[in-house]
Amino acid sequence: MPTTDSDGSKQLHVVMFPWLAFGHIIPFLELSKSIAQKGHKVSFLSTTRNIQRLPNLPSHLSPLINLVPLTLPCLHQLPQDAEATMDVCTEDIQYLKKAFDGLKPEVTRFLKADSPDWIIYDFAPYWLPEIAAGLGISRAFFSIFNAWFIAFLGGSPEDMINGSDDRTSVEDFLTPPKWVPFPSKICYRRHEADWMVDSSSPNASGVSDVYRSGMIFKGSNCVFMRYCFEFEPQWLTLLEELHHLPVIPVGLMPPTTSAAVGDEKDDTWLTIKNWLDGHQKGHVVYVALGSEVMLSKTDVSELALGLELSGLPFIWAFRKPAGSTKSDSVELPDGFLERIRNHGMVWTSWVPQLQILSHDSVGGFLTHCGWSSIVEGLMLGHPLIMLPFLVDQGLNARVLVDKKVGIEVPRNEQDGSFTKNSVADSLSLVLAEDEGKVYKENAMDLSRIFGDMKLQKKYTNDFVEYLEKHRYNP
Repeated sequence: MPTTDSDGSKQLHVVMFPWLAFGHIIPFLELSKSIAQKGHKVSFLSTTRNIQRLPNLPSHLSPLINLVPLTLPCLHQLPQDAEATMDVCTEDIQYLKKAFDGLKPEVTRFLKADSPDWIIYDFAPYWLPEIAAGLGISRAFFSIFNAWFIAFLGGSPEDMINGSDDRTSVEDFLTPPKWVPFPSKICYRRHEADWMVDSSSPNASGVSDVYRSGMIFKGSNCVFMRYCFEFEPQWLTLLEELHHLPVIPVGLMPPTTSAAVGDEKDDTWLTIKNWLDGHQKGHVVYVALGSEVMLSKTDVSELALGLELSGLPFIWAFRKPAGSTKSDSVELPDGFLERIRNHGMVWTSWVPQLQILSHDSVGGFLTHCGWSSIVEGLMLGHPLIMLPFLVDQGLNARVLVDKKVGIEVPRNEQDGSFTKNSVADSLSLVLAEDEGKVYKENAMDLSRIFGDMKLQKKYTNDFVEYLEKHRYNP
């Protein structure tokens, strides 16, 4: 029997079901906290090991958030205990999607038994909207990606499902889509566009990523998105027109504390803080390329030598890439650590990114342009030195270059290679030269949106209110 809140309104039961990547799982968990904060019940579905790796819930919310462990089917193509993208190399993520699809029976049983009001899911479970609709459950897609990336993916759900998008070659993705009606520079570089071609073709799971997304759009009642009207709002309007669905921004979800996967080590921050304290305000470059990027030996070498050549103090979060083992770890250039010991720090395990970016000595962020990292960098007003690699990152970089909050490291258009000189020159331009002042000013301007906690809190409040008022019929 449904319960009621103190104000007399019905307590909702909302199911959250993210894709098996911590860049997705953590935003879904943060959104779950916003729902529970308003007194509603949340069932958070993920695999057993991923749930074990989640940060602890706040004690006042844990009674309302039920962490539901699911058993991921075993596939011989996946390493033992591989349950997230961080556990596999990029080419094996297709097998993770196949295993993920094997969760369908268990998820269906849960929904039948618990009869929630809403289910909020990611791009991957293309089979889920139809099941939820048959059970009379309201359905929403929560996109951890921003509006321009989703708009770039396809012009309509039908085209995405039927494969009737006429963009079939690499060249087709080197210009903005024909359905973008306003001036835009959003497109892939040649070395990035293979990903988009591949995503339109079936992988080991039997379907393409574009098909998954099309089915998700077709079967949803609405779309929630990590976005806000104050930044590039025209993309939200376009998405509603393309997909004939309400698109509701939930805000940029800037973190108030660092959300780490694994144990947070206070002594880690103390060591890093002591180092940062010894440097001049606004002069240190923070370098982090995420946990999914598989850098080649050449990329690591050119990046390292470029940091050294710039002469700027830097702290580099240099973690082994997703799914890598000791045998395929990439080493830094000979003698590099010795040569930079007075002005550089390389950290090879988890770092408290938000605390580092918040330190006065940091003046710029060399980033892979993942949306979460962009939000963290811009909420603190840091200009960006952009080195995108995967999925949405290149498109994000094009938009942010156009907004003049930073620059992209120049690269070879064909293979994406870059040189130590291009890294050093980019860093110097943004942090050390007069020309870089405009990037700092524009990044600080955007921090008034990205870092406005009151504004972003209003978005999450409005999101929960939407859930309360728009309980759909099947």
